[in-house]
Amino acid sequence: MPVNKEFAIRLEDQPGILGKVCRALADRGVNLIALQAMSCEGKNLVRMVVDNPTNAKSVLDSQHLTYTQTDVVQVRLANRSGQLARVASKLGDSQININYAYSGVEAGTNAPVLIFGVTDASKAATIVDQAAASASGR
Repeated sequence: MPVNKEFAIRLEDQPGILGKVCRALADRGVNLIALQAMSCEGKNLVRMVVDNPTNAKSVLDSQHLTYTQTDVVQVRLANRSGQLARVASKLGDSQININYAYSGVEAGTNAPVLIFGVTDASKAATIVDQAAASASGR
């Protein structure tokens, strides 16, 4: 499963701001894979994974937005009972804490994906990949 770049952006908590940012990204051909937005300390914290991080960074810089980039794990799980429990347990067994998670759709396939914010994305990606392989019988 891939390690991907996530942008965490602090936006003013007012109508239209998220739309403006998303429009600027779309105008540069950047597609959202996953998005999470929540009110946090008087601002909106928006986390997003995109199909083109280089263009996204350029757009965010041109909009003079404050953001951070973090490695996250992107995983496609079968839509069956227990799949998230299995993967989360394997990460826990390896002492990897899931700090947050959200979902989206995989670019090109529109398959559902989960995004995990963890402290060690490379190690987590290996564990999640092994878990996915064993679940599919590969």
